[in-house]
This record gives sequence, structure tokens and C-alpha cells, in this order.
Amino acid sequence: MLCEMCGEDVPATTAVRVESSVLQLCPSCSKFGVAVAPPVLPAGSAPPPPRDGTRITPRAARSVAERDLYTEMPDMELAPDWGRRIRVAREALLWTPEELGKRLNEKKSVVLKLESGSFRPPDGTIRKVERLLHIRLRADPEPRT
Repeated sequence: MLCEMCGEDVPATTAVRVESSVLQLCPSCSKFGVAVAPPVLPAGSAPPPPRDGTRITPRAARSVAERDLYTEMPDMELAPDWGRRIRVAREALLWTPEELGKRLNEKKSVVLKLESGSFRPPDGTIRKVERLLHIRLRADPEPRT
């Protein structure tokens, strides 16, 4: 076993409280704290229940449900011409790419990449662009067969 303070490999360690932490220490390092005795439980008894009223279940009894992240994704996806929609709306407001970038808190280069369609924006940026330019960049997906 390894001492958690000096890292020495020893045959046995002792639980010792050093300041506010309980560490497994070798005999030479245990002088830096106070030994902590493990709670003694009567034979055949279970640990006491938590005070907050929650129930403890054995780890094997718990079931972990698998989640399919693709089913939780939003039903909307970007329209095929989303980059052109951004450019047309910006030009209709007579804004330069720099001005749109300032209003979106993005760089001019990001705005130009959005307009060219070479950069797919994160969902938060999509919402900001839609709200700021009063346009819709997302379209209903094609029905699955």
C-alpha cells in the first residue's frame, strides 16, 4: 500500500486526520495527525440510513437507462440557403459585415464565413442571428420514411 503523504510503499497504512482531510498514512507519517478509528458496526447490520430521508440502493440494483442523443436533438436544421439569407438580411438593413459582427459580438471574418456558408454556426449564434436580423435560418426537416 502507498502512503498518501510520502508515497512510500508500506505493508499497512492507518487512517489519519491531517487538518480537515483523512489520509491513509504510513507509521512514520501518521505522527502529523490524529488516528481515525473506522465506525464499528455490529455483525450482520447495515449502515444507518442517511439523515435526509433518501434511500440507498445497491449499485447492482440500479439500472442505467441508455439515451439516444440523436432523438433528443432539435427537430429543426439549417435551411440549405442559410448563408445567403444572412447576407440578404444584412444588406437590407444597410449594415456592413463589421457592424453585424459588432452586434453579434463576433469578428468580421466570422460574419463573412457565415455568409459564404463555409462555417456552420453553433446553436446560440443561430438564435442570435435570427433574432437580430428578424429572419429564419432553420427549416423543417424532410419527413423520414
